[in-house]
Amino acid sequence: MLSVSRYGHSCGSLLHATCFEINWGAAHAPGHGKTDPRPEVTSGHAADRTPLACHDSLLPTFIEQIYYCKTTLASQSALMASAEAGSPSSSGAPTCSPARESRVRYDRGMRIWGAEGQDALERASVCLLHAGPTGAEALKNLVLGGIRSFTVVDGERVGPQDLGNNFMIDQDALGRPRAEVVTASLKELNEAVGGSYVVDEPAQLISSNPSFFHEYDLVIGAQLRCSDAAALDAVCRERGIPLILGRAYGLVGLVQVCVAEHCVVESKPDNTIEDLRLTEPWPELAEAAAQVDAGLLDDHVRGHVPYALLLIRAAAAWAATHGAPFPRTSAEKADFKEGLRSLQRCIEGVPVEEENITEAIANAHRVWSGSSAPTPELVRLFQDEACQHLRAGSSPFWICVAALSRFVASNAAGALPLEGNIPDMHAGSQEFLALQRLYRAKAEADAQEVEGLAHDVAGAAGASVSRVTSAYVRSVCKNARRLRVIRCPALHPDGLPVRTEPEKGGTDALRQALASEDATASTAAFSVLVPAADRYYRTHQRFPGSLHGSEVPEGEVSQLHAIAQGLLAESGISGVHLPEDATTELVRWGGAELHCVAAIIGSIASQEAIKLLTGQFVPLAGTLFYSTVHATSLLFA
Repeated sequence: MLSVSRYGHSCGSLLHATCFEINWGAAHAPGHGKTDPRPEVTSGHAADRTPLACHDSLLPTFIEQIYYCKTTLASQSALMASAEAGSPSSSGAPTCSPARESRVRYDRGMRIWGAEGQDALERASVCLLHAGPTGAEALKNLVLGGIRSFTVVDGERVGPQDLGNNFMIDQDALGRPRAEVVTASLKELNEAVGGSYVVDEPAQLISSNPSFFHEYDLVIGAQLRCSDAAALDAVCRERGIPLILGRAYGLVGLVQVCVAEHCVVESKPDNTIEDLRLTEPWPELAEAAAQVDAGLLDDHVRGHVPYALLLIRAAAAWAATHGAPFPRTSAEKADFKEGLRSLQRCIEGVPVEEENITEAIANAHRVWSGSSAPTPELVRLFQDEACQHLRAGSSPFWICVAALSRFVASNAAGALPLEGNIPDMHAGSQEFLALQRLYRAKAEADAQEVEGLAHDVAGAAGASVSRVTSAYVRSVCKNARRLRVIRCPALHPDGLPVRTEPEKGGTDALRQALASEDATASTAAFSVLVPAADRYYRTHQRFPGSLHGSEVPEGEVSQLHAIAQGLLAESGISGVHLPEDATTELVRWGGAELHCVAAIIGSIASQEAIKLLTGQFVPLAGTLFYSTVHATSLLFA
């Protein structure tokens, strides 16, 4: 599948899906509270790190990373000062509890992924390979987010080129190990995060000591060539460690999520409709709706009836007279709304607008659009091999999915567990709370039944029942309609960094993009030319064009073009020719890592890291290519 975006800030739109905002605390200012702006840095293996205090999180948008907002810093300092004035310590000095300090400092992040997501971040240990601008920008966002610790692996020493493209490096660092310098700068951003570094070439470490990566919860590979990325993917995949690849190459970049399997409970889509069971009320809810008839005779009582009960009553009346649970055609839907409108009282023939009835009319679509049945995505999960054949090592996610499948099969309506949430409604306080209690009680009863089924299927499979906690089961029940599973194929050392299996439509998507007559063809061409440049590097130990300054050597353009066409042929794509101007541009860049591109790629990579670490939102299921040449992004999924 191919997703194309063509507009001025295509990656900005992608990031907007979760709308992360920067929230620099006073402690985030470099050198805050220190006489020496460069803190002590640990050397050697990451095992030397010590656990540090937990803090809450946030993730900046790629625009907000670039500009330092003094107003935000000042206001955050004021908030921190206010919080610290809350409770005196035994010595009489005002103090602030760690939990309170975290809430104040990282309030915006908490609003996005909540306390559970923040706890997951605070337990996370991240490894970064290559401390160039792409990797530094990605890790910076996670450090600001409050991860537990990080390790930077880089074998380069700071050179003049680093001064122009890496904000984590200053002129005084010339000649020092880049891993050491970047680690020191990152630790200044958040004193609660532990940091260490290893001076070694990432490619050599991957091949010589793969067990080094086993202790991490996430690995970020920046600027890795295809062969090294594939080797690292094999290491991480074997241990179930998520891997994110980020790369800036001239004016284009890519982000790739590599996970054998990633299960998402809280996918948090932008638009959701609450499951109110308007056409399938359980007995207690149906009884509450039936009492509305008598209430309609009293003007005061009628004005305090929640619209959900009005809709349940109207749906039941429709089913009784039409023999169908809800209206289907446009004319029937109009008649249904007219029936609701007739509930309004009239004074001297003039209808009096009542807010709850107006809400019922506005939300009438919930009657025919809501469904308690499993979604197509959930049905696919029920049919998945991991659900059908549980093992002793099956994850709590698949155990709960199997329990959900049994729950749906066991009730006549084939309904999922009730979520228990209801939207705001114009109603009296007592009426609204009574309705809320009805939904919560039903949701709790369903969750208890699913929990019992989960314990049964876990026991039958020989899995540990203690791993399936009550809180996790309730979270699964609440989000049953939005469960997602992401699986990414293993990387090929010489292949394209996109899925190319014909049976999955990968080659068709790439062929379609390359054959496009607009800017999509150019961006798709870069997705082929970047791995082609890696093949060129393997032969010449340098990227094409890297020795010629602003000049473009025609011979290297021809060589790269031939390599790229060969890649297409190996992937089964024939009859498509890459634009020669795209090849020329890629050679002109000479493998440069520009900060303006690295900042965007690093931001997207860190956003995907947050998704993987918290288990919230749906990560990229494939490879994202971003081109600043035409402000176009392509997602191969």
